[in-house]
Amino acid sequence: MNLFAYPTYQAFADMMLPMRHGAALVNHSLDAWPAFGETSHGRSIRAACELLTLAGLTPVRPPFDIESVVTEGKSARIVEEVAAHTPFCSLLHFRKDASLSQPQPRVLVIAPMSGHFATLLRGTVRTMLAEHDVYITDWHNPRDVPLSQGRFGFDEFVRHLIDFTEKIGPGTHLLAVCQPTVAALAAVALMAADDNPAQPASMTLMAGPLDTRINPTRVNELAKSKPIEWFEQNLIGAVPFGFAGAHRRVYPGFVQLTAFMSMNLGRHLDSFETMHYERAKGDPAKADAIRTFYEEYFATMDLTADFYLETVDTVFQRHALPLHELEVAGRLVEPSKIRRTALLTVEGEKDDICAVGQTLAAQDMCDKLRPYLKTHHVQTGVGHYGVFNGHRWERQIYPRVRAVIYDNEPRAVLVSSRARTIQPMSVAAAVASEVTAAAPAAAAVVDVEIDTGVTTTATNEAGSSSGAKPQEASRSPRRRPPATQ
Repeated sequence: MNLFAYPTYQAFADMMLPMRHGAALVNHSLDAWPAFGETSHGRSIRAACELLTLAGLTPVRPPFDIESVVTEGKSARIVEEVAAHTPFCSLLHFRKDASLSQPQPRVLVIAPMSGHFATLLRGTVRTMLAEHDVYITDWHNPRDVPLSQGRFGFDEFVRHLIDFTEKIGPGTHLLAVCQPTVAALAAVALMAADDNPAQPASMTLMAGPLDTRINPTRVNELAKSKPIEWFEQNLIGAVPFGFAGAHRRVYPGFVQLTAFMSMNLGRHLDSFETMHYERAKGDPAKADAIRTFYEEYFATMDLTADFYLETVDTVFQRHALPLHELEVAGRLVEPSKIRRTALLTVEGEKDDICAVGQTLAAQDMCDKLRPYLKTHHVQTGVGHYGVFNGHRWERQIYPRVRAVIYDNEPRAVLVSSRARTIQPMSVAAAVASEVTAAAPAAAAVVDVEIDTGVTTTATNEAGSSSGAKPQEASRSPRRRPPATQ
């Protein structure tokens, strides 16, 4: 374990804080003095100060800032509520403060625990809110969790997903992005093996490392380049004194971010240069977009050492899931147990983190799932983040996600209070009722009302030659997504 890296970084960050605050103060002064702030010199000073204020990491989750959404043709206010809470995660519910014509499908968005906060999926959540009842896993920064709260590893991650799915209730849909796709598939497999009544109606796995032996990327190769002991000795540190989680062993967020930025350092430097140039020349639109991205990108959280090392070992080095060797709390994970949960896998053509084919592998793992419950989509022209953010996500990927969710959305059958219990009709009663031989003797029929307002008929087991049982005849149709506005 590296005992000096985290304290050294924290000391440097604390030293830079007054300089960043000073740069922010200069920018506020320029706002108050527009006569100079709008000159070429003023804009250059503002651009330089903006880079300085941005040169630091934020260890606290930014707000989602989703105040309202248009649903069913009207604006609905969004209220953020904590539906469940543990020391390591909150189940955040984006409740619509409006009366809807019918309940919307409940979707649990599983955010990655990979150094960024759940707000990285802000665009994903915003898009889905129009036609879904959305929950998200809001993972807490481990440096704020006391040691007394115990460990948090891969097993605990999976346990959280099962508990949250049960909390939301039967018929929930799961949507996992990147790293948690492995844990999501494991959770659904364990629930299927237990015949858990809260098994999800569908699961969408997006750009995830389910089998990193396929088209290995630079990230995959790096994870296999060293033994697991090297990662523990060089990348794991302890939370410094002064934080609630002091002395907890973690994979620091700043190390994770440094590793990601070093892979495309030239691209990031070009972005900073572009932001400075656009701000200095007085065209703030593009500069604002770049700043917004990096404000989110630089909001980092630590990972517990247990979770990080177990993930590297099982997912990237031993390939435990595709080799049918993954165990959770001593139980073997068997995706072939999944028979009721529809599966959608989504990949990006230019994904340099989880390459094409790695997420598709889930389709083969779930070999007992009927073909009509399986869907796969490769989105052309997008990289890793384009799978769940941006215009291609909104216009081309999301409609497929929505279709799978609505096609597999269970609906309750509402039985009229006036309906009578089906009673078999005796042969004597049939003769007395002048039932002919052409009409079966026990063809008792009742009307059943379902919530679409359509009236259907159900016959008992001794009825017509179709042999349909009452519960089969009254099965409700699948839901379709509402027409987009």
